[in-house]
Amino acid sequence: MSTSLFSLLKRLWHREPQPGGAEPAKADKPTVFVKELSERARRHLMRHFLALEDKDRLLRFGSKLSDEMVARYVEHIDFARDTVFGVYDRRLRLLGVGHLAFAPRESSRVSGATIKPVVAEFGVSVSAAARGLGVGTKLFMRASMRCRNADVDTLYMHCLSSNKVMMHIASKAGMEIHRDYGEADAYLKIKPANSATVFQEAMEEQVAMLDYIVKANFKALLKWGARVTGIGAKGNGKDGPPPAAPPAS
Repeated sequence: MSTSLFSLLKRLWHREPQPGGAEPAKADKPTVFVKELSERARRHLMRHFLALEDKDRLLRFGSKLSDEMVARYVEHIDFARDTVFGVYDRRLRLLGVGHLAFAPRESSRVSGATIKPVVAEFGVSVSAAARGLGVGTKLFMRASMRCRNADVDTLYMHCLSSNKVMMHIASKAGMEIHRDYGEADAYLKIKPANSATVFQEAMEEQVAMLDYIVKANFKALLKWGARVTGIGAKGNGKDGPPPAAPPAS
């Protein structure tokens, strides 16, 4: 392994957010890589949402959805229309998910806030073990940039007023918040795109893709090593080379 690749692996693995809220040795925030997800990620999404506790499902969906309802939600995500972002840990488990749904202005609760034909609604969930690492904020920032580059000037969030995390993210972003009967509507007016924002989004996605590939290949290498050595896996030590990384989700 080359020195440069080793250095990259070290940076990616020692500065990424980890379950349990463990902070890196340095005082600065861990690096959070936000990757756009595709149809291939449904299995990962299912695991993430089903692992949410009842209180977290309530905050994410506004009600305590059953496992069946959660599964139905994941199965009906329209990746051709909406955009879904995720933050992976080193074991390729989703620590956080941001769902950016696009809808006609007329069907939105904040239709009067824009003259654009489409508005975007954002929902976010973060695993309990990964709270406080800035995952939700990074997902929101990435969603805001996608709206900007997609010529959508209004980003909308609807959640319970008791959802302090979402309220903090909304307030920090400068969103206008309206509270009514225990629920809150918040929307953010987004500036027009320019060449810099388009380039920045493309670069962030490339870095997140590299991070995913490194983690996927390292995980595959560990599995192959376990089979060869017989430690932690069944096998007779006659396996071939490590498998290629799984398709990027």
